[in-house]
Amino acid sequence: MRKLVISAVLAAASLFGLPAVAADYQAGKEYEVLSSPVPVAEPGKIEVVELFWYGCPHCYQFEPVINPWVEKLPADVAFRRIPAMFGGIWNTHGQLFLALESMGVEKQVHDAVFAAYHQERKKLATPEEMAEFLAGQGVDKDAFLKAYNSFGVKSRVEQAKKLGMAYQISGVPVLIVNGKYRFDLGSAGGPQGALDVADFLIEKERAAR
Repeated sequence: MRKLVISAVLAAASLFGLPAVAADYQAGKEYEVLSSPVPVAEPGKIEVVELFWYGCPHCYQFEPVINPWVEKLPADVAFRRIPAMFGGIWNTHGQLFLALESMGVEKQVHDAVFAAYHQERKKLATPEEMAEFLAGQGVDKDAFLKAYNSFGVKSRVEQAKKLGMAYQISGVPVLIVNGKYRFDLGSAGGPQGALDVADFLIEKERAAR
C-alpha cells in the first residue's frame, strides 16, 4: 500500500509539473564539471552566466523562462549574459550586445533585438542596420555606432571569445555556475530543468563556503 501511495504522489507531481522530491543531480549527467575553473567577475558572489546568440531560436524561447528567475535571484548570486562567439554573424551580434551593454541600454532593448530577428526577420547584419533599428527603440544612432566601433567594446569581444573557449562551449544556450559547472537545456531536461539544475548548483556552492 505504501508503495502505491508513493507512486500516486510521484505520478501527480509529474502530471502537474511539481517537484516530488529534492533532485539529486549528477556530474556527467545533468551537468559537466569544467576541467579548469574560470574566474568569476564578482569574487564573493555565486556567478551564473548564460551564453547566448540573438539568432538562436532556443535562446529566444528561453528568455521568458529565465528572465523571471533572474529577477528573483538572491543578493549573493550574480547573473550575467555573455554572447557566444563562433565567427561570422555570431560575432557581429555579440558585438551588438556588448555595445548596448557598454551604453547601459542593454536591458531596455534586449528583448526587442531578439524579437526583431525572430519575429520581424531583421538580420541586423551590419552596424548601420542595427543603428537604424535601435533608433526606433530610443537609442541614439551615432552614440551606438561610436560604442560599437570603440576600442573598449572590441576588447570585450576578445574577452568574450576567450571565455567561450574557457567554458568549452559548443552551442547555446548554455549556463555556467560559478565558473565550475556547465550545462544546457538538453542535459538538464528543458528550460525549467536548466533553472532547477542552476538552483541545485547555486545551493551546492553556497553550502561549500
